[in-house]
Amino acid sequence: MERAAQESRARSVVPAPRSHGTVSPVRPHAAAVVGSDEELLAAALPFLEAGLAAGDLTVLACPPEAAALIRSGLGARAGAVEDHPRIALLDTRAPDALTVTRRLLDRARSSSSGWARVVGQVQFGSRPCDWREGERYEAAANILLADQPLAALCLYDTRVLPPEVVDNAAATHPEVVVGGRRQPSPGFGDPAEFLRLLPVPREPFEDGAPVLAVADAVSLADLRHRLGAALAAHVPDRDLADDLHLAVSEVAANAFRHGRPPVSARLWVGTGHLVCEIGDHGSGYTDPVAGFQPAHGPDLARGGMGLWLARKLFDHVDLMAGNGGLTVRLSTRVG
Repeated sequence: MERAAQESRARSVVPAPRSHGTVSPVRPHAAAVVGSDEELLAAALPFLEAGLAAGDLTVLACPPEAAALIRSGLGARAGAVEDHPRIALLDTRAPDALTVTRRLLDRARSSSSGWARVVGQVQFGSRPCDWREGERYEAAANILLADQPLAALCLYDTRVLPPEVVDNAAATHPEVVVGGRRQPSPGFGDPAEFLRLLPVPREPFEDGAPVLAVADAVSLADLRHRLGAALAAHVPDRDLADDLHLAVSEVAANAFRHGRPPVSARLWVGTGHLVCEIGDHGSGYTDPVAGFQPAHGPDLARGGMGLWLARKLFDHVDLMAGNGGLTVRLSTRVG
């Protein structure tokens, strides 16, 4: 069995195809646009059956209704397929979804093929900012999992997804399934460039005065205190306020540690939503996949967890270079 070719993260290249005997070569990340139960099964079942035949660790990452439909189509073979819906961002955020995926891959290496195979149904949420976060995750996966023995088929169901999400499937997947046949995606490009060009939405309440504005923080301790007081005053849920304070404190620490003064902070609060921006005047360099996993790997004792914690605790994290430095924008629902 062929193993995925090792590619550098800087080139943002997905692994090379592999084959299982007479089974068609499989690119590790493909999208299938479906509009009926019949089309969904026609895309998912051959992919899963090929994985079961090859000895892959085979997984569904779907909502309960889609998982039940696919299992009914697999029949007696359904018992060999696991359920891990968090891989498809169902009730979780991207860093935790990637953690689940990597644990799955660790187990897959001891399977007969050494590969994991996942069918996921895309459901990114009800708001454009949530769609953008899902697209960010799909694009980042092409970089972060490029050297891993993972084949994934993402189902884009036009019955439940807005056209904007369906249209972007081709931009975040190197292959698409059309009429039951896999083919190169005409819209796929460099995932890092896709991530850099994602627009940063602005909430209407940001046009008003921030509830906290610090132009030049005197110290990290003082900025942490002021951020904590503002969050406690505007986030009724104490546990949530503490989580958000931990995240913004880590981002502030990064600004003091890796950036240059002045370090600034602004916090806006709207109905059920808040936005925090922390800036510095450092180099402004931004890694498009920073924070999707700890900077120094799974050994958390080595640090490098600031942006990772921010992505775990906030709905949206954007790194914006410009104006002589770097601004980290954190946005989340609070009610």
